[in-house]
Amino acid sequence: MKLTNSQEEYLKTIYLLEKNNKKVRVTDIAKKLKITKPSVNKGINVLKEIGLVNYEAYGDIMLTEKGKKLALSIIKRQDILEMFLVNVLEIQKDEAIEEAKALKHAISENTALRLNKYITEVLNLEELECGYNINNEKCRNCLRVTAKNRLKENK
Repeated sequence: MKLTNSQEEYLKTIYLLEKNNKKVRVTDIAKKLKITKPSVNKGINVLKEIGLVNYEAYGDIMLTEKGKKLALSIIKRQDILEMFLVNVLEIQKDEAIEEAKALKHAISENTALRLNKYITEVLNLEELECGYNINNEKCRNCLRVTAKNRLKENK
């Protein structure tokens, strides 16, 4: 199933809000995405129709298991892209974050998996002393150093 960019943003936002707030309402999503509540309502109802969220008017919005899996996939694609842009291509973090947000909609799951494979296998992240975890700042620092060294070796 191919979601629109805005549907992917809704899923990602709901997932992140659920993790932080536990309860997610239309108003929370509208504030986070800086859009109107009617737009959110329309988008949420479409996600409900395709089985990605549970929602009753004026109630809490919750991701279904299928919705959670898709949200995590979207977040992972963005993280992989951001990590590649910052640590391998050495793009400034703020710019890389914005680029990754846009690019995550443009690449397929397969491409994201191949990019992740490149990052982990070609750059040998298994060798990192800190134990690789994309969300761990120490790992990101180790990756930066490792990536720079590997790229220098290959020149």
